[in-house]
Amino acid sequence: MPMSRLPGFSLLAGAVLSLAACTTPQSLLQGERAPDAAVPVAAAANDNLNAVLWVQRSQEYRANALQTWRAAAAQLDRALADPGWTALLPEEGGDTQAPGLKPAVVVDVDETVLDNSPYQARLVRDGGSYDDVSWDAWVSEGKAGAVPGAVAFAQAAAAKGVTLIYITNRTEHMKAVTLANLRRLGFPVAGDDVYLGVDKHVPGCAQEGSEKACRRRLVAQQYRVLMQVGDQLGDFAAISANTQAGRDGLLQAHQAWFGQRWWMLSNPTYGGWEAAQFDNAWSRPEAERRAAKHGALDVAQ
Repeated sequence: MPMSRLPGFSLLAGAVLSLAACTTPQSLLQGERAPDAAVPVAAAANDNLNAVLWVQRSQEYRANALQTWRAAAAQLDRALADPGWTALLPEEGGDTQAPGLKPAVVVDVDETVLDNSPYQARLVRDGGSYDDVSWDAWVSEGKAGAVPGAVAFAQAAAAKGVTLIYITNRTEHMKAVTLANLRRLGFPVAGDDVYLGVDKHVPGCAQEGSEKACRRRLVAQQYRVLMQVGDQLGDFAAISANTQAGRDGLLQAHQAWFGQRWWMLSNPTYGGWEAAQFDNAWSRPEAERRAAKHGALDVAQ
């Protein structure tokens, strides 16, 4: 039935029109065009968007981190009970580990115990890329969260008399704020000397770039290292060449230690694995680096 023929329609219509006149902006009543709804501006493409989103929003990332830390905790008693157990390679002090040394677990900091995904998210949002100034500013905020499962592991280890040693590629001038960040989250910090930054001088050992071999040797003089935990291959052993072949060779040579003495956290947001795809040439334009990464994709399987 047509609406005009419904009983009482004329009265109802009049009431509706009166209400519309009261609630409609005067500019529209005068015939002006309503402004268009705000249309979101398309965000620029960013290679790191999905990776950062996965770390921050996926249940899979949290589950992966939890199971890694819990599996490591389950192995701790076995490591403590075996006087010959060490997580250091012979050339990095593993051949000097004595049963009487204090037990320790060596952990990386960033993306291993501390979650810096908000920093990465800001770079994605702002169309930026890593630089020392923005990184220093983020670290200075002291707002990094804990990687899921890391605090529980650290506290369980400390309760067993195990010292956590933080070998990090943060600098020594970041020590105070980093240790404060760790303490705030509940990580045990035995003292300032458990923090070994990238610019830590180790007498008699020449460090190459940001590799950690010298610092691991320093730890080996005072502690029996039961485990190492990190998110990069270089957190466990020195990489002779950061190429696909060099990295494959390191993993092949020591794969039996993963899940036993070495524990790897997932980090899809950055790392040597990415630079290896474009010959570590960060000076190349972004488009060239992206093209090299496209070229590294395996589409044959």
